[in-house]
Amino acid sequence: MAFLVKSYEHVGIRVTDRDAARAFYGKFGWREVVDLPEHAANEMVNGAGVYINLIFNGVKRAGNVLQDEPLRYPGVTHAAFVVEDMDDLMAMLEREGIPITTGPVVYSDRRKVIFIRDPDDNVLEFNEILA
Repeated sequence: MAFLVKSYEHVGIRVTDRDAARAFYGKFGWREVVDLPEHAANEMVNGAGVYINLIFNGVKRAGNVLQDEPLRYPGVTHAAFVVEDMDDLMAMLEREGIPITTGPVVYSDRRKVIFIRDPDDNVLEFNEILA
């Protein structure tokens, strides 16, 4: 192989309501740094330099077509982020009334994991690395 992928730059998350999505992701420390109106998108970054892009052309529907439908369509099913302290994150989720949909569970003795959903039912995974 002539190249090596050495990091992950961002994840694009399609949403239906710009203000609601910005407020939701703001609770996790992301803030808008670039508005991209020509792409109906933005760039957001948190204090650790982790980027996400919100894409503002979603059409509201119930559920998540990649996770909640009986047919398993191809596509990215979720984004996974690393946190320093899962207990701190879970306390914030409780304060903000954001339900945990799965977890916490420990996978492979290596990471403690929870899953949540954003206002558009996009699935987000958060990991605390244990070893």
